[in-house]
Amino acid sequence: MQPQSIEELIKNHINCDYVKVESDDLTHFTAVIVSEDFNQKSKIMRHRLVYAALGDHMQSDIHAFSFQSYTPEEYRNLK
Repeated sequence: MQPQSIEELIKNHINCDYVKVESDDLTHFTAVIVSEDFNQKSKIMRHRLVYAALGDHMQSDIHAFSFQSYTPEEYRNLK
């Protein structure tokens, strides 16, 4: 699966300010996701949102998916 396809899946389910997915082998992926939807959400709730966006692809096309989730404010404070 192409990283851009995963980005689109996420964007279609989460209102993202920024999303970047990368992969060296097209089965193991890393991502940074920034969204207002993560406000007031625990890490577990953020993960549930992202995994819901990926749906059945987690069973077939994606072997491993590691990501960092931030609110826009959290992301700005990283810099």
